[in-house]
Amino acid sequence: MPLRHRPHHVVVLALPGVLALDYGIPVQVFGSWAGGPYELTVCSQEPGPVPCDAGPALYVEHGLEALADADTVIIPGLAHEERPTPEVLEALAAAAARGTRMVSICSGAFVLAAAGLLDGRRATTHWAKAAELAEYYPAVTVEEDVLYVDEGEVLTSAGVAAGLDLCLHIIRSDHGAAAANQRARGLVAAPHRTGGQAQYIDRAVPATSGDTLADLRGWLLGHLEEPQSLDQMARRAGVSRRTLSRRFLEETGRPPAGWLLDVRLTRARELLETSDAPMETVARLAGLGTPANLRVLFNRHVGTAPSTYRATFRRTASIS
Repeated sequence: MPLRHRPHHVVVLALPGVLALDYGIPVQVFGSWAGGPYELTVCSQEPGPVPCDAGPALYVEHGLEALADADTVIIPGLAHEERPTPEVLEALAAAAARGTRMVSICSGAFVLAAAGLLDGRRATTHWAKAAELAEYYPAVTVEEDVLYVDEGEVLTSAGVAAGLDLCLHIIRSDHGAAAANQRARGLVAAPHRTGGQAQYIDRAVPATSGDTLADLRGWLLGHLEEPQSLDQMARRAGVSRRTLSRRFLEETGRPPAGWLLDVRLTRARELLETSDAPMETVARLAGLGTPANLRVLFNRHVGTAPSTYRATFRRTASIS
């Protein structure tokens, strides 16, 4: 009989002034997943009411002792960047020293930085706060124009929706693309936006009629095995090549070819995790052409060979 592991313990640290929407993202992603592989706890510096940026205060049942057996700690954004108390900073540093994965959403990065956990690392936060983070914490390499940064033991994201992208990325890293896509469908969320995509920064965007490329992207997802050129996509969307490229960047943060490659690689990962299909079939169904092309792209963008990836997730499944 396969060995059953305890659920991965995710602890959300809600500090005074917590942004209600940022707080709700990890609670919804990890806490409402019936039968999922995660256990969720919410804590604060001490049990009791915790003021939010909007609406009524949260009532939190656990204090900092909840961090003691956390596998992952998530710090949502705050309405202000006041330095956390020494007790909070010490508890976070102790958790990190035990090997706990540390995660922030939006301005929660300021808390990780105050604890010294971002020193010498790349990190991100909401674009409007990036310069402030860089000024206050010069030992941190702040990347202001990405959705999230994965440094292995420490992960940071931009604001609000990027926090959802990061949570799904965590599931993908822990349990594979199929599990992340299943969770995304349950949340009615986009299944995969890579961390390197641009944040939606404050810039002049010409007004449009309200049309988007959602229909085109939906069609492409159903026809990944078919070759697609920029001209073909533009004709299907009824726009010019230039308009297609501009709208793709505005709506997804990626050019059309980059977005299409991302979703094709995600499809390949899902097929490798959930089927015994030969590499020729995986390459064809994902729209990546030949097994040789699949190997090259997989090594370049995923960092391992397709066969190694499949074997790794089969081993993981056998002990979970």
